Amino acid sequence: MSVQFGTPPIANENQALVEKRLKEVHEGQGVAETLTVEFRGQPRHIEVIDMPVNQLFYNPGTHRIRAQRSHDPVSDKALDEDPWSEKSQEYLHHLLTALPADPKKRDPAFIALMESLQEHKQNEPGLITREGILVNGNTRRAALKELAVPNIRVAVLPASCTEADIHAVELSLQLRPDERRPYSYINHLLALEEQVKLGKHLSEVARNFRTTQPACERDLWILSQLQDLVRRSSTGTLSLRLMDFEEAKEKLFELFRAYSKEHGKNKDKADLLKEARLTAIALDFSKTDVRYISSDFQARFLDQRLPESVKGAAGAPAAVSIPGLNRVVQSAGAPVAAARALTDSLLRARAVQVADDKATPEQLSTASQAVTEIKDAFEEAIEFAGKDHRLRKKRQAAPDRVLDASKDLEQCITDLVMARGNGSLDEGAFDDALISLRTVMGRLAVEAGKSIPLPGEGVTWLRNATAEGR
Repeated sequence: MSVQFGTPPIANENQALVEKRLKEVHEGQGVAETLTVEFRGQPRHIEVIDMPVNQLFYNPGTHRIRAQRSHDPVSDKALDEDPWSEKSQEYLHHLLTALPADPKKRDPAFIALMESLQEHKQNEPGLITREGILVNGNTRRAALKELAVPNIRVAVLPASCTEADIHAVELSLQLRPDERRPYSYINHLLALEEQVKLGKHLSEVARNFRTTQPACERDLWILSQLQDLVRRSSTGTLSLRLMDFEEAKEKLFELFRAYSKEHGKNKDKADLLKEARLTAIALDFSKTDVRYISSDFQARFLDQRLPESVKGAAGAPAAVSIPGLNRVVQSAGAPVAAARALTDSLLRARAVQVADDKATPEQLSTASQAVTEIKDAFEEAIEFAGKDHRLRKKRQAAPDRVLDASKDLEQCITDLVMARGNGSLDEGAFDDALISLRTVMGRLAVEAGKSIPLPGEGVTWLRNATAEGR
């Protein structure tokens, strides 16, 4: 199949069986079943045959479980060294049946697939190379194997297909707008990045993924941030994995929007917002909670609530001395450096937590304590940030409603001009509406007078304008 993975041990046997089955199809009566795939930029109809389930091999390069391979580093390494061994194929089988966000658990979607195959049989053929490597249909083969179904229907790629062809065909089939089980979020990001690394223009990638170029730019930015988090989480022997962020899709979308908006005004503030939100995402706070984190979150709400032990572990912010004044002050990027140090401290502790039995009891205990202390500080800080957000929203609610009413009245002027032109104004209804407006404005003037001890020009005008009605 590829230079990297080589070919399975029974490749020759599979090739002979494939050729025999294809010959039977060609010599048979009736219309043969085919599958249409995009091969080297052109649609191609390829024949479908039956193959023994147990004689096929999972594709070690499939995009479907690329991020999940890091679940077990030992098995992942063995998979690179010998992808066709029984142990490596069993590991691929496990990952294909497991929950993408937590491979220790069974994926409900896989169980649903098994039930569907058991009830309705196989509706769509898989796709293999002549050596018996599954290009599409890996998960279906896993389900059929567990159901003890002896054969699977598969289309067969041309003998000349290369590794690049196989990746391209897999992706084109996966991105068809049908009921196909989608890639997990992280595997979608990795597949997109792979296309860019192959030298494809982003507009072409967007077209292939049936999305927009700005959406691709957002996804690539998110993936780069996650890859950076994984690097920063390394303790030397342990680290977080991309799959640990499978459930953070919507929070990462909102982070990108908030960061982009803030970055246009002030890069340091944007970085402060990013670091605090990434820490909250790593701590698995809800999307609503993460929204309360703005660029001033750390200075206004978090710093005062962080225990000294956490601040010490994160490291002191950088400082510079002022020549001639014998004074030391924080450097211009010190707040960002402090925020980044806190994030790094949390990431390393989370890396130990998710390592489970790969970490010592002492490491787990220390990491759990650090995570708890940081999360407690974040919970309290987010609570106060939320209260501040709601208070500011309440303060702005009344002015915003008056501005909206002003815009409606401006539109009313346009409507009056148009109605006068075609004689369509309902004068009685308009008069009744003005009387209602006078009543509401009178009540507004009363409440404004009670709420604002020293009225400005606007409130003074309102009170004078409604005085006659009162």
